[in-house]
Amino acid sequence: MAKGRQSRKRTSTSTLVMSMLLMLTIVLLLLLALGILSLPVGSDDASPAHDLSSFGRKVLERGAGMGERGDQWVEILSWEPRAFLYHNFLSKEECEYLINLATPHMRKSTVVDSKTGQSKDSRVRTSSGMFLRRGQDKIIRAIEKRIADFTFIPVEHGEGLQILHYEEGQKYEPHF
Repeated sequence: MAKGRQSRKRTSTSTLVMSMLLMLTIVLLLLLALGILSLPVGSDDASPAHDLSSFGRKVLERGAGMGERGDQWVEILSWEPRAFLYHNFLSKEECEYLINLATPHMRKSTVVDSKTGQSKDSRVRTSSGMFLRRGQDKIIRAIEKRIADFTFIPVEHGEGLQILHYEEGQKYEPHF
């Protein structure tokens, strides 16, 4: 009889240990998935297949936008603060369209006066720019939709596109 109890005790102890290991594994996987716990990324000679700082995006569009954009991929510049670089986001034709649309309306860029809340000229910002109306035309709507699709933020939460132009030597310095 004593032999049967010892066997059951060993079985229940091993079951308990296995259950604890399984739970610990699940917790670690959950922490990794949520980004709370992070693992170091490999060395400089790591293969591109394991480099998670950028990822490709397969895009299927039906008549939206203009021109061929080529392969698109997103490069993660920073998680804190969040900053991503969307490669080939606009086609050459879309860029030319935006430039031609904006050029006649460009004005010297201003900054907001922290005391009055009004726009004012400043040496820290020397570019020229203009804003487009949201949904202004078919091409602008297609670009706004693409922004929403890439960022997972609804179009309704966006603002009108701002077009900026910097001549050589122009700048936008930090101004606090």
